[in-house]
Amino acid sequence: MQMQRIEGITDVLRAVKAARRGGRRIGLVPTMGALHRGHAALIERAAGDGCFTVVSIFVNPTQFGPNEDLARYPRPLESDLQVAMAAGADVVFTPATAEVYPPGFDTWVEVGGELTARLCGASRPGHFRGVATIVLKLFNMTEPDRAYFGEKDYQQLQVIRRLTRDLDLPLEVVPVPTVREEDGLAMSSRNKYLSSEARAVAPWLYKALKTAAEAAAASERNAGIIRRHALEVIASQPAFQIDYLEIVDGDSLRPLDELQPGAMMLAAVRLGGTRLIDNIRL
Repeated sequence: MQMQRIEGITDVLRAVKAARRGGRRIGLVPTMGALHRGHAALIERAAGDGCFTVVSIFVNPTQFGPNEDLARYPRPLESDLQVAMAAGADVVFTPATAEVYPPGFDTWVEVGGELTARLCGASRPGHFRGVATIVLKLFNMTEPDRAYFGEKDYQQLQVIRRLTRDLDLPLEVVPVPTVREEDGLAMSSRNKYLSSEARAVAPWLYKALKTAAEAAAASERNAGIIRRHALEVIASQPAFQIDYLEIVDGDSLRPLDELQPGAMMLAAVRLGGTRLIDNIRL
């Protein structure tokens, strides 16, 4: 079947219900567009799982802060459609902002506690409220059995898992491993903002994370010592400005003093005007 592009909420729900009547499970891949190989991996996973695969493309204004890059966020729709089709999408859903947030809209979803208060939540107030709200709306619009999210945005992944659990949503959240460039840089739509000089420095973030993982693999359990190993690598590149570099519990994201099973190192840095995030399991 040829891939469809659908703009209206009523229309996408009709397509989903028809697929379900035909015995298909529904897989949702929520994106903000500017699709790359990381997004393609999500779509391929959903299609490979046998799902009727819906890829949403919606640049969500409610997750951007007042000084962030909403206006210049890339919107290459034609190339996005090609990526989605090549990866196996059945539907690309491109709702208009006015339909998603009609006049008078004022209902919000918030996941509370440390899961959203720290890390990206501390430097991007309101970000996860916008994420949780749009994700729940997309779940309602497309009624998926499975929803696919990349592990690069690890805090976002945990927020969505908590949202799904706390609200008893009848779907499975499927994490998909981070896709990287050959030099280790995590794929991101924002990488295209990097100057050539910044792009040459950017892979050092992953080198720092790998250094931490190597220390953990060598039986170091003290989180402070492991963190110092990573900081030394980042400090070797003065262009980096650290937002955070923390070792946390993989489920609750609470900071750890000693490693325990499932521990993660999460990082966010600024390089020029671009914010990069990444993580590694310790």
